[in-house]
Amino acid sequence: MNQLNTAIVENEVIDPMAFRRALGNFATGVTIMTAQTSSGERVGVTANSFNSVSLDPALVLWSIDKKSSSYRIFEEATHFGVNILSAAQIELSNRFARRSEDKFANIDFDLGVGNIPLFKNCSAAFECERYNIVEGGDHWIIIGRVVKFHDHGRSPLLYHQGAYSAVLPHPSLNMKSETAEGVFPGRLYDNMYYLLTQAVRAYQNDYQPKQLASGFRTSEARLLLVLESKTASSKCDLQREVAMPIREIEEATKILSEKGLLIDNGQHYELTEQGNACAHMLYKIAESHQEEVFAKYTVDERKLFKNMLKDLIGI
Repeated sequence: MNQLNTAIVENEVIDPMAFRRALGNFATGVTIMTAQTSSGERVGVTANSFNSVSLDPALVLWSIDKKSSSYRIFEEATHFGVNILSAAQIELSNRFARRSEDKFANIDFDLGVGNIPLFKNCSAAFECERYNIVEGGDHWIIIGRVVKFHDHGRSPLLYHQGAYSAVLPHPSLNMKSETAEGVFPGRLYDNMYYLLTQAVRAYQNDYQPKQLASGFRTSEARLLLVLESKTASSKCDLQREVAMPIREIEEATKILSEKGLLIDNGQHYELTEQGNACAHMLYKIAESHQEEVFAKYTVDERKLFKNMLKDLIGI
């Protein structure tokens, strides 16, 4: 058996660009680190160097280039915020990755502990008290003690090999288990209710992660699709068409409104141009998955299946 040469080569020169490319194989989330000084100076930088350190006490860290002009404010501020971006926040990530006079202009945010800016609609956010700053080569490693956090549960934005990406489950996780030899389900597999519920579950296993990767929760995605199709003529019709609790619909309409995707016209909601574009994107995801699942069936078989479903639903 061959053995790897584990001898340490002293003074070996590491190519910085090759090293960066190799590090790029480690997929990370994307964050925007924020802080504000007592005099009101705000700062925000996109970073993927975020990591956890300790559970007790609750510590996290991230690193910033020593040449960064933003470091002064992080060093002066008593607290900093970690905004973990959702899959729908690529534009926000790009904005805070570039140099700009005022990155916060026209951006809606709340203020946390120590007046740290916290962005809306993130996957999660951590409010941190500056715990320590450690030198790490050409970077400063900033350690924070988490004093408060917010888990919004949105699908996160990922970064891999210099490109944005999204979370999808590994194909092996959805492999169908084979029925054991000699096991006969009998009447169970003739039960229409059982078959329908199992079919929905199997369909969602692959479809839902694709939809969530768009950055929209299920309630928000359904609302966008329903409003684009104009099947709900009033707010009262929405709950029937979206088929979700009114509380979730109200939260979804609030979030979509804040994003500039819909307008409240009193008796009904209307999608903006951007909202329609998002709905079309979601329809493409749904149609692509539909084609993938039903590829083995003929056009007539699909049509019959759709008609049967519509008849059961009453449409």
